[in-house]
Amino acid sequence: MNALKPQGKLIAVGGNEDKGTHPNPRKQKKYYLNFFELGILKRVVLESGKSDPRIEVVTTASMIPEEVGRIYVSSFGMLNCLNVGVLDIRVPQDTDQPEYLERLAQADIVMFSGGDQSRLKEMFGSTRFLDLLTERYFQEAHFVIAGTSAGAMAMSQIMIRGGSVPDALMKGAVKMGTGLALIENVVIDSHFVKRGRFGRLIEAVALHPKLIGIGLGEDTGVLIREGNLIETIGSNLVIIVDGHNIRHNNAAAATKGTALSIENMTMHVLAKGNVYDIGERKFFVDKRTHDEALAPHPDSVETPAP
Repeated sequence: MNALKPQGKLIAVGGNEDKGTHPNPRKQKKYYLNFFELGILKRVVLESGKSDPRIEVVTTASMIPEEVGRIYVSSFGMLNCLNVGVLDIRVPQDTDQPEYLERLAQADIVMFSGGDQSRLKEMFGSTRFLDLLTERYFQEAHFVIAGTSAGAMAMSQIMIRGGSVPDALMKGAVKMGTGLALIENVVIDSHFVKRGRFGRLIEAVALHPKLIGIGLGEDTGVLIREGNLIETIGSNLVIIVDGHNIRHNNAAAATKGTALSIENMTMHVLAKGNVYDIGERKFFVDKRTHDEALAPHPDSVETPAP
């Protein structure tokens, strides 16, 4: 596990109506960027510290990459961001092309679209592209990695690959895997409120109780600073699930298809502006309150010897 604090920022967005994952073209819905209207993309740009940052959109997770790429370019353009490219990487052999690595090296913001989070791991795991992305995230204060839906879920080391909502909290309903490991102490789920994924995230945390579960509602995101401080952005809700204080937990021993039994799972509901400190495992009304609460007390500061 990397002991260094990342200097860059992660922005994980809960998603919206569709991420281009429908295998049947007749059922394929339009890809909407509802969260654009609510200012999340504007916040992505703001966190880069530049008025016209270099943005690279990674559409690898989507089954409709051309459409998704066009929409992101247009949407960022509405924010007067004209320096936007699309990394349309579809096969593993393309991942480490010198052109793509150079564009990644020059980007201020890398935005992962939605789609299939497992595809992101399959394409980018153990690549120079992921190594460079991680290196820049840990070393550069204004480097921003953003992702929506699958792009958000793939940020963690342990990742939810999928799972049945109707069967939630029956052992085996949630499918787990490994993600891109940009952040190691959380597990993220998206489309959380409308699709009723509470049980899915609870099961994931019961299986890995040292992780903090982050459930992202639609049109909502979290800004994660230093790999630790979560700030809610957008219009909806973020659910935090903490399993550190669980006492009874049969998740490991239960057989597939049987009901889970969990005692003392902790949950927090965050609205816009609320923050959560992963290391402290505490909720705060806003960042100012957090900073004041954790600031060293004057009496605790040692005075230098004369």
